[in-house]
Amino acid sequence: MQRKIKITPDYTKYAESSILFETGNTKVLCNVSIEQGVPAFLKDSGKGWITAEYSMLPRATLTRTRREVNSGKVSGRTAEIQRLIGRSLRAVIDLKLIEGYTIYIDCDVIQADGGTRTASVSGAALALYIALEKRVKKQLISKNPMKELIAGISVGINNNKIILDLDYKNDSEAQVDMNIIMTESGKFVEIQGTGEEACFTREDLNLMLKEAEIGIQNLITEQRRIIINYKYEA
Repeated sequence: MQRKIKITPDYTKYAESSILFETGNTKVLCNVSIEQGVPAFLKDSGKGWITAEYSMLPRATLTRTRREVNSGKVSGRTAEIQRLIGRSLRAVIDLKLIEGYTIYIDCDVIQADGGTRTASVSGAALALYIALEKRVKKQLISKNPMKELIAGISVGINNNKIILDLDYKNDSEAQVDMNIIMTESGKFVEIQGTGEEACFTREDLNLMLKEAEIGIQNLITEQRRIIINYKYEA
């Protein structure tokens, strides 16, 4: 069963857009910042850029973890998640429509109970859509560059049962663990799957993908509900 979803827009004051995304006991704060200028490799390309940063607060977990800034480097896990968020969002954006701008997505985990990377993608996608729609309303851009919504969810096998949206306990005990990113139109952006303690069959894979698709459509329905009811400044 999918965990309860709660989405709070405008959670912080100063970002171009801000979403607190909650699934079960996992809570991720997603902020969007839009700045003029692009990385050197995109100079004179006619395109903008989207990049993401991900971090976990020291007491987001049961025991305190050291801030990565104090260790002097970003962990491999953090770097991998940042790349996942960034490339997932770029998959549904027309970068030519944000020419000359870089959009930064900051995903900060304030409470972790499994599925933080997929929650980050889901929250960031909604925050990004709203930030871009604000620019449309202000006539800064002609149309929203986001071609469709996107969301992510985890799915796995524990005790020979398929479980959707794994919490930490199920994740740590799962024989198979997957993270799925899909677009609103049902296209896959990313499939990360690992047999932790067991192999899985093609039939298992198909069943997990089907469960993930249902869960992601539920998430996108919630994203759409927020978008429909969002009050833009006059």
